[in-house]
Amino acid sequence: MIEDINKNKIIENELDDICEECKKKDNSVTENLILTGYKLCKSCRISKTLFPI
Repeated sequence: MIEDINKNKIIENELDDICEECKKKDNSVTENLILTGYKLCKSCRISKTLFPI
């Protein structure tokens, strides 16, 4: 089977644990990406839930 190197790099960039809102590194970013589809840390996810803009 042939591996696509570019696809592997894209996956690594998606799972870099950096929040899109606050730009902090947090372990909850990957968990929220899998659960919701958004790269948000736990605190940004809560604030977006309570105060959607």
